[in-house]
Amino acid sequence: MEAQTPHRITITDETSLWGADIYIDVMNDVPDATMAMISGTFLTKVFEGPFRNIGTWIKEMNAYVASKGKTTKKLYFYYTTCPKCAKVYGKNYVVLLAQVG
Repeated sequence: MEAQTPHRITITDETSLWGADIYIDVMNDVPDATMAMISGTFLTKVFEGPFRNIGTWIKEMNAYVASKGKTTKKLYFYYTTCPKCAKVYGKNYVVLLAQVG
């Protein structure tokens, strides 16, 4: 059974400086994989720059969420390009998704 979606959305939950849980959008259950569903209300914001700016982006995202009268429950990250591709394109866009309460 095919599980691949046409959009291939992958988001990460950065669990530490050296680790992350990766969530891949699928259409069906994948045998022998840990399946999870993410739901809720989210605010998103796009950032551009090197990956080393992630700490600054997190602070900016939390301030943005607070400016909307919400609190951040969880942050997820959508990397639009890999580091090698970012060099080719000359831009590195990262979308932060804040699950809000």
